[in-house]
Amino acid sequence: MPAPAPAVFADAEGFRSGFACFVGRPNAGKSTLTNAIVGQKIVITSDKPQTTRTVVRGIVHRADGQLILVDTPGLHKPRTLLGERLNDLVKATWSEVDVVAVCFPSDEKIGPGDKFIVNELGKIRRTTKIAVATKTDLADPERIAEHLLDIAELGRETGTEWAEIVPVSSVAGDQIDLLAQLLVGLMPEGQALYPDGDLTDAPEEILAAELIREAALDGVRDELPHSIAVVVEEMGLREGRDENKPLLDIYANLYVERDSQKGIMIGHKGARLRQVGTVARKQIESLLGTPVYLDLKVKVAKDWQRDPRQLRKLGF
Repeated sequence: MPAPAPAVFADAEGFRSGFACFVGRPNAGKSTLTNAIVGQKIVITSDKPQTTRTVVRGIVHRADGQLILVDTPGLHKPRTLLGERLNDLVKATWSEVDVVAVCFPSDEKIGPGDKFIVNELGKIRRTTKIAVATKTDLADPERIAEHLLDIAELGRETGTEWAEIVPVSSVAGDQIDLLAQLLVGLMPEGQALYPDGDLTDAPEEILAAELIREAALDGVRDELPHSIAVVVEEMGLREGRDENKPLLDIYANLYVERDSQKGIMIGHKGARLRQVGTVARKQIESLLGTPVYLDLKVKVAKDWQRDPRQLRKLGF
């Protein structure tokens, strides 16, 4: 991992610090788990597969160590150039972290997609691997027990040695602290990598864009979720304001691939876009702790998921 800026280092003997990433099929609960361990929402969540497109680091500060969590897109069979680049991003991250935690949702059986991921992960030899049975709140104890046995069997079938197999529920908070403790214990001894109090190293523009995209994803169906991208064009505190009454101006463009999608996103007389803006603004204000003025426009970038030039423009 690239070294972050100098920090106030922890000097306690036995202090551990390092990087872990959650991987798994799309919608396996990776982003929700990241937020639960950090203790604050820093990664967007949605029931739409492939919601995560960027690698966002969440930072967990503990007395015994510092854990940097890397949330990655779900590994999937790509149908577009964007999909190929997201998969490349996942595999590059695997080789850079200290621990890879594979997420297996407890309300679903182990499937070919899980086996594919674990086999791919087997190509990264030196990285410690653990298994996390997510969403235990959606399964009864008998189902969870069966699921844990299936995960252990998958390890045997693929020649994967799980350092730990941990059942958790991000929604109920079950065993979240235990998982964080286990992850810290697997990190190398070393000083803290980030200043105390930092929760993420993602730029605020990226966080704002992701929260706008999350609001835009809510309620859309069919192919539209994959066609939405958001770019923050301008972001800064408004000049001339009393320092006790700051206002953060954010000007952002929401991109879709076709004119028909633009109409859907704007809605009747702009109602849907206003709703997206209201929800996103409240989320951004909650995360950054500053009142926000959000100017949101919808634009068409034709077939951007398959166009290298458009992908570069949109940050992929």
